[in-house]
Amino acid sequence: MSLYDDAVLVLKGYEDQDELRQTYLDHLAAHPDGMWKACHAGHVTASALVVDPEHGRVLLTLHRKLRMWLQMGGHCEPGDATLAAAALREATEESGIPGLTLLPGGPVRLDRHPIPAPCHWHFDVQYAALAPGGAAHAISDESLDLRWFAYDEVPEVADDSVVRLLEGTRARL
Repeated sequence: MSLYDDAVLVLKGYEDQDELRQTYLDHLAAHPDGMWKACHAGHVTASALVVDPEHGRVLLTLHRKLRMWLQMGGHCEPGDATLAAAALREATEESGIPGLTLLPGGPVRLDRHPIPAPCHWHFDVQYAALAPGGAAHAISDESLDLRWFAYDEVPEVADDSVVRLLEGTRARL
């Protein structure tokens, strides 16, 4: 099964955000290359909010280009077999934490946001990743900083999309 086929199956099985979910499916139907950065009409991305439920905190990255505190994530790559694998790869690369596991149940949320030209949209499929006990993080080249934030600190530092992702993650926990 291709990454494209996996994305369609994941989205068809996702049971929230019906209108936005259909927008994702329509985009992929119109753009067979819609999984890749080269698709200038927009492309699917995969992200994961790294959580430490035992300590009630999340790990956010200060994104190098956007200068915003965000969850880990980014573009799908040819070696990614599934959207979940892409999200887990991105979370592991950007956090430096080995042994992350995705929260069961598939994506937590969808978030479509505009990006600068030449592309137009990121169709982000958002997961949550559980950090193993005693996890130590390491800053990657894509980040200016990495920091743990208590759940109640997130609205003070991050935008609404991250806050909604945290809310969805906590509801699933």
